Amino acid sequence: MRFFSAFLSVGLLAIGLGAVSAAVIFSHYSKNLPQYDYLQDYQPPNLSRIYADDGRMMAVVAAEQRMFVPIDSIPKRVIDAFLSAEDAGFYKHKGIDFVGIVRALFINLRNVGRERHPMGASTITQQVAKNMLLTNEVSLSRKIKEAILATKLEKVLSKERILEIYLNQIFLGNRSYGIAAAALNYFNKALDDLTIAEAAYLAALPKAPNNYNPTRDYDAAVARRNWVIGRMVENGFISSEEADAAAKQPLVTRSRAEHESVTANYFSEEVRRQLVDWFGEDTVTQGGLAVKTSLDPRLQEAATQALREGLIAFDRRERGWRGAVAHLDDLNDWAVRLKAVAAPKGIGAWRLAVVLKVGKTEASLGFSDGTKGRLPLSEVIWARRELTPETFGKTVRAVSDVVKAGDVVMVDAVHDDPQSKAYPEGTYTLMQIPVVQGALVALDPHTGRVFAMSGGFSTKISQFNRATQALRQPGSSFKPFVYMAALDNGFTPATLISDSPFVYEQGADLPLWKPENYDGEDLGPTPLRVGIEKSQNVMTVRLANALGMSKVVSYAKKFGIVDTMPELLSFSLGAKETTLMRLVTAYGMIVNGGKKITPSLIDRVQDRDGKTVWRADDRDCLNCRTENWQTFMTPPSIPDMREQVEDPRTAYQMVSMLQGVIQRGTGRRLKDIDFPLAGKTGTTNDSRDAWFIGFTPDLVCGVFVGYDNPIPLGSHETGASAALPIFGAFIKEAIKDKPPIPFRRPAGLRMVRVNPLTETLAQPADKDVIWEAFLPGTEPKDDRLPLVLDGSVPRLLFDSLVGNIKGASEDSTGRAKGEEEEEETFLESQEEVLQDGDQFDSLPVLVPPNKWPEALGAERIWVPFSGRIAAEDGEGEGGTEPSGLVSEERIFPFAPAKPPRTMTPSVTGTGGLY
Repeated sequence: MRFFSAFLSVGLLAIGLGAVSAAVIFSHYSKNLPQYDYLQDYQPPNLSRIYADDGRMMAVVAAEQRMFVPIDSIPKRVIDAFLSAEDAGFYKHKGIDFVGIVRALFINLRNVGRERHPMGASTITQQVAKNMLLTNEVSLSRKIKEAILATKLEKVLSKERILEIYLNQIFLGNRSYGIAAAALNYFNKALDDLTIAEAAYLAALPKAPNNYNPTRDYDAAVARRNWVIGRMVENGFISSEEADAAAKQPLVTRSRAEHESVTANYFSEEVRRQLVDWFGEDTVTQGGLAVKTSLDPRLQEAATQALREGLIAFDRRERGWRGAVAHLDDLNDWAVRLKAVAAPKGIGAWRLAVVLKVGKTEASLGFSDGTKGRLPLSEVIWARRELTPETFGKTVRAVSDVVKAGDVVMVDAVHDDPQSKAYPEGTYTLMQIPVVQGALVALDPHTGRVFAMSGGFSTKISQFNRATQALRQPGSSFKPFVYMAALDNGFTPATLISDSPFVYEQGADLPLWKPENYDGEDLGPTPLRVGIEKSQNVMTVRLANALGMSKVVSYAKKFGIVDTMPELLSFSLGAKETTLMRLVTAYGMIVNGGKKITPSLIDRVQDRDGKTVWRADDRDCLNCRTENWQTFMTPPSIPDMREQVEDPRTAYQMVSMLQGVIQRGTGRRLKDIDFPLAGKTGTTNDSRDAWFIGFTPDLVCGVFVGYDNPIPLGSHETGASAALPIFGAFIKEAIKDKPPIPFRRPAGLRMVRVNPLTETLAQPADKDVIWEAFLPGTEPKDDRLPLVLDGSVPRLLFDSLVGNIKGASEDSTGRAKGEEEEEETFLESQEEVLQDGDQFDSLPVLVPPNKWPEALGAERIWVPFSGRIAAEDGEGEGGTEPSGLVSEERIFPFAPAKPPRTMTPSVTGTGGLY
């Protein structure tokens, strides 16, 4: 009895000391604990999702790939699996499972020496405390703090809230944070679609996801999954039959199928940049935004393919073979050794192959999976060895001229030879990543919604987006805006502009500037339409000089091409840098009738709760949400809030002229496409930048090609050869199965049949006749003198010659009606001047139609710089050296301009040619 009392006393003392020690420890470690109250309203960092227009996923933006799922939306079988694996007594304990601790202690003692992982006893609440409030430090103090925090969390949070945080916060490997992301990344399924076996596998991952990777450690992953299934039976969550069936299922992971997602890396990255600018980095990477974009997957695929194939074609045409990726010294175990060769950035779907044997007509290829293929001579004939960017080795006459055994090369499967005859199965073509770059943008001209965008060959090479970030000279693709300025200021498509040598005095100690046409040919007096169709430089400069560069600059600004531009003549040829996106948008305003648009990639942004926080179209639509629509109700009308930046009649005149570029001008390679098309080529000096901007009535697309380090593309490369074929490949796919709709013509125009080469009224004998759009009263008349702008005429006088129709009591120059009478009197004398050969100082050459035969009958037509007109069989009179000569092939005589002395242009920007 005395012994029992002593034992009891010692026991009570020990318990007392233990309680005191526990209280002391609790008090000590309870100090400076992290704040945990915020977990009551905590929202785990959630990835933002970017969707294409058809609802398919394009990309995710996240610091951690996580999709938050409320506890009420998590299927019961998923919860049961995680409770079985991690904390079967979760709904019974108060944060610490003492029974579980004892059980884990005995199991771990029993497993000593059996090489088994020690069993943990942390509850889900403890794991939340550790993951959310503490570090992963392995120490007794951290475990004590974890236990204290767990008991405190249980007092302020419900069990459901704790479980919700846990299931959405836990890292499960494979870039997956939370069960929703894991379900997608491992099985490409929503949580509702997971089977018992799949849910059990996810529940097996929290302890050590890298140890149960089904690709590397399949057996261990299956064993761990089946252990969880067994625990689910023990806890009464599933039956034995369900467990047996689940345990027999193979563990098969699935990635997102190609048809379920859209690849548009340049587009997605541009969207991400815009979101960060609008909402900030943290909101975008952690806020769980849902972003609907304007991307059309079909058009995006066509854009990506057209640009890549166009850049490859250019590389093969203008550059040469730059050599193999690597070389294997011997071919022993070639498949294994090939697998170790790093693939070049941007290889995409191409394959690496090693040349096993090479002959004259073909080479044998081997792949890392042990399969083989063939490389015929016809697929390497392009691959002349590149010695420098401009010099090449000998012409390829045998496959052995290009590759040798052991070379590791990039290849792509090919099915037809250059003559469209079928190749044998397993035939490949030699590939290399081009060094030239480019971009393509396609958008809706009526709304500005961007349907497709590719900013380069591959984002793996560079994420620099050449569609939105590259500032390049647009060259002649800028010219339509010079010509629209002319159309708005009294000119018509039939106005004659002298395309003759033009010398510009730049100022003291500066050389004369003499712009030239791409082909070096001068056309003489040329209709405005023909000038834009053939992209004549000289007449464009004359036109800009007559208008005044201030007007040209104002058009570049109002169409959004540039923010600032020097008022220098060279910039009328497209010398001011801009982006492809801005230029395509400006062309969109031409085709849509002069309405201002802003390019947009994002249609709508929703927060994690589904609330719309931003949308591109912010117009109000009354009655759009009527629940019970009746047939007698008036359909809602959405207001058009777009600014009118251009006269729709002028815009249509330019559309018509740009159609002529396709039919008769620099874009005639597209003439065979049976669809309403218009567009403009652009090439800068030395062919450093090549452009083509084209459009249909409902789609505008622009292409740019150039080196990132702007060196010449090649002496024969132009917008028509480098950029236009890319546009053609894209537009053919874009208009497939689309009905041809004509360009929309506004009211207020008079359509007249004219000869497109001379813009004179069509005659019965004319073979080529078009309908030309004129403002009423400006159309050609047989009895009207053809007026030629040669650049030397003061603008005030030329306005009186061409007549300004758009003003009633006052024309565009501000001249009152009283001033016109004096000018008309001055004009009436000019026919006599031309007939008697008197001198003139500042008039265009005016030759009435009835005088053309006489003029053309002369042996030569001299136009001396002094202004004397001579149309004689011999030398010109007056002893003045002739400054220009028109051959008999010319239709009109012309007068060269006197060097203007009112502006001092820069010669540093030299604009576009073709």
